[in-house]
Parts: sequence; C-alpha cells; structure tokens
Amino acid sequence: MAVHVINESRRCLQCKKPLCRLQGCPVQTNVPEMIRLFLDGKINEAGAMLYDNNPMSVFCSLVCDHDAQCEGHCIQGRRGAPIQISSIEHYISDTYLDKLVLARKSYNGHNVAVIGAGPAGIVVAVKLAQEGYGVTIFERMQKIGGMLRYGIPDFRLPPSTLDRYAEKLLTLGIHIRPNTTIGGAISVDDLFRDGYEAIFMGTGAWRAKSLGIHGETLGNCHFAVNYLQNPDVYHLGDRVAVIGSGNSAMDVARTAIRKGSRYVTIYARRNGISASERELEYALMDGCEI
Repeated sequence: MAVHVINESRRCLQCKKPLCRLQGCPVQTNVPEMIRLFLDGKINEAGAMLYDNNPMSVFCSLVCDHDAQCEGHCIQGRRGAPIQISSIEHYISDTYLDKLVLARKSYNGHNVAVIGAGPAGIVVAVKLAQEGYGVTIFERMQKIGGMLRYGIPDFRLPPSTLDRYAEKLLTLGIHIRPNTTIGGAISVDDLFRDGYEAIFMGTGAWRAKSLGIHGETLGNCHFAVNYLQNPDVYHLGDRVAVIGSGNSAMDVARTAIRKGSRYVTIYARRNGISASERELEYALMDGCEI
C-alpha cells in the first residue's frame, strides 16, 4: 500500500488550477497541497490539514464517489489512469487518525442537542464543540456512525475506524447517549426543558423505498436498508435477485456473495447502471451477474 501511494503521489502534476479540488470535491479538499506535504515527509501536517477541512476525511476517502468527483476530474485521467487520490487520502488520514487532536475553545455556556450520530450529526457535533458549545449526541443505535456503520459493508468501511473516531469525539468533550430514541421516553420538549438552546436533527434515511408491487411483503423479500444493518440474521439461500443497480445494490450483492449465496443477479430497472464504475467492477469481480 505504501509504495503504491507514494508512486501515485509522484504522478500528481500540481496543477495551478486543480480541477480535482475546484470541480471534483464537494468540500474543496486541497489535493495538491495534501500530496505535496506527503511527498515532503510531512504526513502529520497533511493529516491535520485534511481533518481541519473535513472532519470525515478518513471515511470520505473510502466511500465517496471518487470516480465522479476528485478522480473523475484529474487531468491525468484524460490521457490514461487518474491519480488514485482516494488511496492517498486514506493512507494519510488513517495513519494520522490516532494522532488527531481536535482542539476546542473554552465552554461558551451554550448547549446543543444533536439527534443522530450519522455523518451529518457527527460533523455538526465536532464543529460546534470546537467552537465551545456543550454538545450531546442522542443515538438510537448502540454505536455511532449511522449509515456509515449500519449501511455500508465492513469490507468497504471497517467498523474499527468508526470506533477509533468515537474516541476523538469523547476527548473533544462531546457526550454520546447510545440506545436513546427521541420521541419515546425523551421528547423534544424535554431537551429544551433541560437547557439545550438548539437541536440539530440528523435522523438519516432509514425508511426503505418500496417498488409498490405485489410480493414485497413475502418472507423471502427484503429491503437493502434493512439487510445491510445486520446481514448475519438473514438466510437468503443460494440464489438471490437484487432489484436496483445503485451503489447500495452493489453492497447488497457483494455482501450476499460473502455470506454464502452462490448465484447473485443484479437487475437494473433503467437503461444503464447507476452505481459508480468502480463499485460495478468490484461486484462483477466478486461473481455477481448483471
């Protein structure tokens, strides 16, 4: 991995107008500067810059649609293979994660409740805590991560990375209340009663999108959003049909293969595949059919 990342970094042209950043990255990650610092032996400075710009750097390096974003805009891709920016960022951000110190200002006397410990809730909590706010995250699941943990397979995003990141939230002074649902024993009014002056709701997209066709309630039909939360409790059998061709469909198909299903077919509902080219290639390599 290290040699690959170094070689990929050396391919960077250090463009004066880096399209990978200006057009390809929603959070404007300074890719050329990241690579320059890395090649200069300043991996800690590169890591600090990444997390200062994007608290979710280590996760984005794994699960962003790089083909359509940073790597899809890389100039090198016009005449060959684009630079594997995602691999470089992951090497740096993962290496630096355990050294990461999230600095915060002194407590400003104001408290904020964050409902949901998915990507949105985590970023809001980190940014507010750094500005001196008292922050408590209320999460209905056992651990933080939201769809990062319960919607993306382990082989794409190791849960251990989320566990390591959770430690950083605690050292920043953020309180985390797991297994806590707002709207049950605790209401929004209770939060205001206890002194929270603002509430951020990042409850995620946990509701399955149905097709509205006969058969969806049968015992051998399941929704991807439910299956990916805990594949081990499902018994899919040898032959599995996956309806849909997005990245989630690829995640389901590849997970089913790993859990013992022998014949997995992905059915695209439209002309063409909506998943990224990379995820499609991995699904085909894993043995799925389209």
